[in-house]
Amino acid sequence: MGHLIEVAFRGNRKEFFSWDGDAPPPLRAGVIVEADRGEDFGRVHATGELAEVRCKGCAHGCGTAPPPRQALRLATADDERLDGELTAENERARRTSMERVKANGLVMKLTDAEWQWDRRKLTLYFTADRRVDFRGLVRDLAALFKSRIELKQIGVRDEAKRLGGVGRCGREYCSASWLPDLRPVNLGVAKDQKLSLNPQQISGACGRLMCCLRYEHEFYVQSRRRFPKEGKILVTTRGEEKVVACDIFNERVTLRTVDGDTRVVALAELKAEMGGAEHSGGAEERGLAASTAEYAIETAAAMAELEPQSMSMLDTMEFEAFTATQAVEGEAEVEVAAEAAVETPTEAVAVDSAATEGAPKRKRRRGRRGGRRLRAAEERRKAGDEPQDSDDSDPADDSHTDDDGV
Repeated sequence: MGHLIEVAFRGNRKEFFSWDGDAPPPLRAGVIVEADRGEDFGRVHATGELAEVRCKGCAHGCGTAPPPRQALRLATADDERLDGELTAENERARRTSMERVKANGLVMKLTDAEWQWDRRKLTLYFTADRRVDFRGLVRDLAALFKSRIELKQIGVRDEAKRLGGVGRCGREYCSASWLPDLRPVNLGVAKDQKLSLNPQQISGACGRLMCCLRYEHEFYVQSRRRFPKEGKILVTTRGEEKVVACDIFNERVTLRTVDGDTRVVALAELKAEMGGAEHSGGAEERGLAASTAEYAIETAAAMAELEPQSMSMLDTMEFEAFTATQAVEGEAEVEVAAEAAVETPTEAVAVDSAATEGAPKRKRRRGRRGGRRLRAAEERRKAGDEPQDSDDSDPADDSHTDDDGV
């Protein structure tokens, strides 16, 4: 049964292969593996259970499927000597390719060049702000190196991973040393950790946000779920207080009262105070609910004494709602409201025209629901207070109105 091994190549490039030997090769041992149209040289990076775990979780892994290629044999001393000679040739190939890029007038930056171990293929890695038409460049390089040419466009983070370097922490780049995948990092991650939002202070050598911002983000998210949200108003034993800051490491919360007094309280004490405030406020809420129920019963009894016409008037929302005080006032107001509710449509139109003839026309307020209903209720109430003499109007006045209209 074959063994699963992970092999590392130049530029921190890693791939998985199957090994048909009885025992897997030792770590850091040189091996010759199958490559694209040839063979390549690499060193064993992981074997056994570690290789299986990385194969399922890494971006360059193959999951549960077996790897498509095999490791052929262990490298000999001559193989390792030839690999050392390719290191100097890679740099010469990169410089020569840069000259051809300038000659073709292409806006691109050649990052690295990598010869395959059998020298059948030369891979060039470059970065660019946009897509580049490098077909002419490929023809020139193929005629120059007499080999197969492959150009790959990578990002700035992949560039830092291939070249390596030392970060501001004094250690080698995580992407070049151990980080298997380059996960996206945004300002929201720094905001959750209360870090500076200045990109210059939280960016790495590649110009992007540092990969290490992702390491503790899950811890901050899980810890903040136990704390109240900053800016929220809490009701404690001292009244209403606003959450100013949360210290998840010391489990403390900074609160500020309405008067501006600030205090720092432990998270456990804050929860106890909030529970006590809710318990003390329960009796007040129950008393308020009881008084509200009694008021609702009294109001229902008073509304039941009204005439059916008045009740229908309230149901159709043509008039303003009666309050409890208006409902228990005398029957005189009820009769006036009932007369206004049962008047004929012709009389209502005449009264409305007489009441609103001398009044200035209100400007319609768009976007307010129920505006016309409230104005109609107000006009009908005014019309009910004036004498209904629309039928006794002078014909001369009507003719005069018609002349003015013409």
